[in-house]
Amino acid sequence: FVLLPLLSTITGTSPQALRQALTDKQVLSTLWLTFYAAAWATALALCTGVPLAYMLARYRFPLKSWIEGIVNLPIVIPHTAAGIALLMVFGRRGPIGAPLRLLGLEFTDALPGIVVGMLFVSVPFLVSAARESFEMVDPELEAIALTMGASRWQAFRYVTFPLALRGILAGAVMMWGRGISEFGAVVILAYHPKTMPVLVFERFEAFGLSAAQPVAAILILASLAIFALL
Repeated sequence: FVLLPLLSTITGTSPQALRQALTDKQVLSTLWLTFYAAAWATALALCTGVPLAYMLARYRFPLKSWIEGIVNLPIVIPHTAAGIALLMVFGRRGPIGAPLRLLGLEFTDALPGIVVGMLFVSVPFLVSAARESFEMVDPELEAIALTMGASRWQAFRYVTFPLALRGILAGAVMMWGRGISEFGAVVILAYHPKTMPVLVFERFEAFGLSAAQPVAAILILASLAIFALL
């Protein structure tokens, strides 16, 4: 069920069509843009989502269950609806988009919009993986570090974070991969510049399956290669 569609796309693409797509400047620039934007979204999530995951794993506080539910909401919201919601906030007249536009930061039809779309739909993967990794680290290890004179930040940096790092990196890879594949939120908030999923859809709509299949095959091969490497 999983392998057959992927293999059919890859093996059904002729070497000539694949070579032609690989020399297409638009395909290569779009592929780079997609990976670059997904990397930015993942980096932002690492800076903000990991501290949140640690708080959820270690502390009890009011509305904690509500925050956990809100973090996971993007998983169940249809991504085209997520794109509309993001457009209402980050669009040219939105409460965030309008003032930032005056400062020269555009979200609609711009790279920041792509990053925001990818970040919104994929951040639950990183936060959930990081929280589970922190929960697997024995709190007693932190307590021992504190009794030995370490500050709470040092206990986190030298004890908890290294032990949870593998799970955090796994969540980051999953988030990055999910960001690469995002279509619905990105196409509504920032149609241009095009990401690879948007380019595949555009070529399929304009020229049919034969034009879209080589681009889809390249995206699948590139994603699988980097995913396997990581």
